[in-house]
Amino acid sequence: MMTNLFSVFDPSTSILNLSLNWLSTFLGLFLIPASYWLMPNRFQLIWNNILLTLHKEFKTLLGPSGHNGSTLMFISLFSLIMFNNFLGLFPYIFTSTSHLTLTLSLAFPLWLSFMLYGWINHTQHMFAHLVPQGTPAVLMPFMVCIETISNVIRPGTLAVRLTANMIAGHLLLTLLGNTGPVTANYIILSIILSTQIALLVLESAVAIIQSYVFAVLSTLYSSEVN
Repeated sequence: MMTNLFSVFDPSTSILNLSLNWLSTFLGLFLIPASYWLMPNRFQLIWNNILLTLHKEFKTLLGPSGHNGSTLMFISLFSLIMFNNFLGLFPYIFTSTSHLTLTLSLAFPLWLSFMLYGWINHTQHMFAHLVPQGTPAVLMPFMVCIETISNVIRPGTLAVRLTANMIAGHLLLTLLGNTGPVTANYIILSIILSTQIALLVLESAVAIIQSYVFAVLSTLYSSEVN
């Protein structure tokens, strides 16, 4: 029995006094050995093509100043978030990306490392980035404040965007799922089931889009400091 609507996102469920929900985040590690098979299956070939496409796109976003191998970090970030987003669509599996604990843990260290790297190695560029080109002299102090605030809230917007999108879809599915058992009318029940299937397809698209947006924005933040 749920005490409230948000209890479906409660990570405190425990077995033998151990909170095992967060272990679902690391289930993707079991898929890694499959990439070392002598004869890869079709799923592995499709996944390799997706990763190659992402590598080319992230390489383009980073530009010629990007370091070799830096796309691997963003591809791994995309894979981790998308895997956990899809896991949350299965029944009785904890959605770790619906909690700020995970999303902030991913966004804040990335942003902090980019900022430290930029201010230490490209100080003049970082100062120049605070004032957009062509800004009138009167507006320069205001633009510095605006750009500073926009830079500071970047990890928060990254984390909240992913969390809010995951929570919104799951809440709708939970609301419809709780309405079904108490509905006696078969017409209404069929409409609810059809709506849930449509929402599930939409959530699958959101799972891919949000992981892609998170990785692309992180790549753009990285390219700004080079």
